[in-house]
Amino acid sequence: MRTTVRDTPGSLAALCTVLARHGVDILTLQTHPLAEGGTVDEFLLRAPAGLQPGVLTGEIAAAGGTDTWTERADAHDLVDTPTRVLGLATRTALDAAELPLALRQLLGRCTIRSVPPVSLSGRPTGDQAPVEGVLEETAMRLRDPNGGTLVIERPYLPFTPTEFARARALVELDARLGPRLPRGRDVLTLPEGNDIAVRRADQRDLPAARAMHDRCSERTLALRYHGPVGDADRYLDHLLSPRFGRTLAVQTASGRFVALGHLLWDGDETEVALMVEDDWQRRGIGSELLGRLVAMAEEAGCDSVYAVTQSSNTGMVAAMRALNLPLDYQIEEGTLVITARLTPRPAGATATEADAGRDADAATPVRPLPGGRPPRGRR
Repeated sequence: MRTTVRDTPGSLAALCTVLARHGVDILTLQTHPLAEGGTVDEFLLRAPAGLQPGVLTGEIAAAGGTDTWTERADAHDLVDTPTRVLGLATRTALDAAELPLALRQLLGRCTIRSVPPVSLSGRPTGDQAPVEGVLEETAMRLRDPNGGTLVIERPYLPFTPTEFARARALVELDARLGPRLPRGRDVLTLPEGNDIAVRRADQRDLPAARAMHDRCSERTLALRYHGPVGDADRYLDHLLSPRFGRTLAVQTASGRFVALGHLLWDGDETEVALMVEDDWQRRGIGSELLGRLVAMAEEAGCDSVYAVTQSSNTGMVAAMRALNLPLDYQIEEGTLVITARLTPRPAGATATEADAGRDADAATPVRPLPGGRPPRGRR
């Protein structure tokens, strides 16, 4: 529960009296001073099951609280604030792509947009926040270390100066550390005996990604980007940016990229996208990437992921079905949007060999990766 009170002696005591009268236990309390002299008191409460939020809100208003907001908490809210913030800072320090997620966990339910300094056509957007950032009630604008502006919006609840300072500190940490990715990579053996490596990629891998584009057919590029094939290269810098999500690359022993998979933050939603070079399709690479991307989405706390493709791309449809997750389909003018709800898989359930062996860019089933195992990273 959050409520705003006057910063006067006895204001907090009046609230505590109301809570005690209704049998409500205070587990944690944070105070957020406001510039105009008031205070936002943020409580984590254990309330009787029969106590209606509307009744509590009315009682708090009678005791002097205004702009009261309540929401059901979960176990993660029991972690004390310094511990939680240090944990978010650690995640951000290890991986630049964690910053948007860390900000969302720090600030609660909010929408984060990254506005680049130039558009895809190369024109300046004119959107550049000042170095100190801007706080405007339910929105804050922070200067993105990669250029442009991070816009964070929470329409249902104004941000406090304390939250603004915490968010700005996380962004400043990201700026000081510079580009960084987890260094791990997994080596997989394809059915024909070739070894490939799967690793994270970012904008430093732009030349390798463009070279892969040059080797792909127009059909493969059109299935991926749903627009003029000549524009495909313009999207890569955006797609590889950690501000917009995470990218997995499949690499040969010689270091050449043969596939890319993207997990893209789209406001409150999450998109998955895949592209496999023509000569490497129908080998299980697309399904391997898709399984790993979905596992990343689960770890990030996403409720669902969606893929945008063409209704004729039966391979992508098969790959999404192979996830063994509840799917929703929407189709309009040949464009198909498949949404997978990330519900936990029943204990002991595994993907079949047929599931694991379909390539996301191919329309026919192929041999599975060794052992018929489900995609790595599945929780």
